[in-house]
Amino acid sequence: MPSAWQKKCFVNRLHAGGVVAYPTEAVFGLGCDPLNREAVNHLFDLKGRSEDKGLILIASKLSQLSPYIQPLNEPLLSTINEPGEQPTTWLLPAKQGVPDWLTGGRDKIAIRLIRHALAKELCELADMAIVSTSANKSGCLPTKTANQTRLKFSKKDVYTMNGQVGSSRSPSRIIDPVLNIQLR
Repeated sequence: MPSAWQKKCFVNRLHAGGVVAYPTEAVFGLGCDPLNREAVNHLFDLKGRSEDKGLILIASKLSQLSPYIQPLNEPLLSTINEPGEQPTTWLLPAKQGVPDWLTGGRDKIAIRLIRHALAKELCELADMAIVSTSANKSGCLPTKTANQTRLKFSKKDVYTMNGQVGSSRSPSRIIDPVLNIQLR
């Protein structure tokens, strides 16, 4: 388990515009401040990925996502807040003005209320939503340990948090609850 000092370093790096790595439900994730364009560009460069795919934001609570999503009706709120057996990313209508680098230029944004205890705590400590994408080059297998992640990214100025990934065998499913379809 990471120390309080490591968690503080993580939050400081995140707020200073750095890219961070942390365990999630299935793999290690790479993340940054969603509104810091330079940090997001660094993340896209690390992954060798274009911004037209958009990004997932994780948060410990829905209020951290309110700057990014349009108001939701009660039935949809209940569905999103209900803990499921499988990690779920929701594709929801984005608020006007949400940067294209987060949405891929679309009118929806991908969000997940994180269930992984450490990732959830890090969102709480940072008091914000965090970009979450798998820790890998696009097209390659994602890392599953802090050591693997450090080997791939530490020389590229990524702060990696110690910790264990969750027990999920696959990445989060992606559901558009408005259209009632599962995309992944």
